[in-house]
Formats: sequence, C-alpha cells, structure tokens
Amino acid sequence: MKTPLLQIKDLSAAVGEKLILRGLCLTINAGETHVLMGQNGTGKSTLASAIMGSPAFDIISGEILFEGEDITGEPPDKRARRGIFLSFQNPEEVPGVTLENFLRTAKGAVTGEKPRLMQFKKDLRAEMERLGVAESYAGRELNVGFSGGEKKKAEILQLLTLAPKLAILDEPDSGLDVDAVKTVSEGIRRFRNEGNSLLIITHNAKLVRELKIDRVHVLENKRIGAEGGAELIDRIASGGFASVAGGLPRGDGR
Repeated sequence: MKTPLLQIKDLSAAVGEKLILRGLCLTINAGETHVLMGQNGTGKSTLASAIMGSPAFDIISGEILFEGEDITGEPPDKRARRGIFLSFQNPEEVPGVTLENFLRTAKGAVTGEKPRLMQFKKDLRAEMERLGVAESYAGRELNVGFSGGEKKKAEILQLLTLAPKLAILDEPDSGLDVDAVKTVSEGIRRFRNEGNSLLIITHNAKLVRELKIDRVHVLENKRIGAEGGAELIDRIASGGFASVAGGLPRGDGR
C-alpha cells in the first residue's frame, strides 16, 4: 500500500489553555486536491499552521506524518525543505527585499543550492508573463504597498517557483476581484500535477469548482465533522454549513 503524502492522526492543538483542534484526522495522497471548509473560528487556519509547524500553537497530542516520517516536532524551515508550502491570508511586508531576491533566496534555502542568477531571472519572467504579471513587479519590495490581489499574485509566484510537494493555500481568494481570482486559479492549475498535492482553505465555491477536487472536509467542533466529494461544496453553497453539520460520518479523515 502506498504511503500517504500527509497523514494527521488524532491531532489536538491549543493556544495557551484554549483548545482549538481535538482528535483531528486527515490523510492526503500524492496527486490529490483537498478542500477544507468551515465556519469562521473553527480552526482551519490553526490546522494549516500546525501542519507547517508554527510555534504559536501547542500540539497537545497526536502525530503529523509527511511521506511516512513523523514531523510533529520539526521546525517550519525543515518542513519547508521537505516540500511543504503555506500561503497566508495576510502576507507580511518585507521592506528592503525585492520580490525577485526573496524568491531566489527562498529557492536556494529549500533546494540547498542557490539558483544561477540569469537563468532564475529568465524563468521568473517567463512565469510572470504566463500569469499576466508586469515585469516591474519583480523589483518591488515584497508586499510593501501591494494591494490584496498583488499579494496573492506574489504568493502564487512563490508557489510556482518553489514547486513544493504539498501546498496549503489559506483563503487564496480572500478579498480579490474577479480578475485576481482568475490569476490565482490559473496559478493553481499550473502548479497541480500527479506528483504534488493541494489543501485549499476557502469559502469561495467558485474558485474550487474550476479544479478537480478529490475530497472536501468540513471542520466542526474542533475536528472534521463532515466530509465527502466535490458535491459537498454545492450542498454548502445552497444550504450553508448547517446542511452538512454532523450529516456525514467522520471516518478517518479521508
């Protein structure tokens, strides 16, 4: 039997004394696209941060396995080098560092070998052209003065540049206009192949409808309370989260 790319076993996590996740299970195989939904405050972003190893959250119990290896206690940089990528709802500004320099440095940190400058410039500009991003964008300070759409485009460029095995996209469509959503959707489609996987946290059914979805999970009461195929998205869109609350067996997080 093939080893799952990501396997979360009975994970409980807290901030201080406040329990955010309780006994959560989730399995993602290579080549799959999963969607994570749920009402605000149910722990979606906490789960994403826990997978990435954020020190802001305490793991109370459970395990996080990546390619069969226990990474529960590993720091975020080591997880990134393993091939895990997390985009943020509100990316931080980094004054004094251009987008291009940031991407080249990040690529070198993940691969262990700094990319050759001219080839990297050529590849980056080709990717920007495919996404409809102006060439001048590369020379701007990372996220400084960027609009919401520009920040999301910068993260899509990071995704395509780093080419991780598992990409966790936290609300990639948050606050975007129609054109920016199209750019993000195109970037996601360009990233996906049979060798990598996606976990998309979203409230926007339109964004994920354009993708081939393997599994939808709904967080409820600190764990996955409902799950199913892509049809679950339409049920939520028409009837809200109440229409699926407790309506499906929890199962094993698959």
